[in-house]
Amino acid sequence: MPDDQLLTVKEVMARLRLGRSTVYDLIRSHRLASITIGRSRRISVTAVREFVANQIAEAA
Repeated sequence: MPDDQLLTVKEVMARLRLGRSTVYDLIRSHRLASITIGRSRRISVTAVREFVANQIAEAA
């Protein structure tokens, strides 16, 4: 999947197997970078990968 692709919150929920409120909490706390286009929230594939990498690093 290209790194520049933008995902919806629902797609991020499915990829990370997290609930909607958890994804929005991660966005609000700036742990998961996102952008707003109109009224839609989008998260890049790169941001999701960075979030996962940070979580793995913190767990180690």
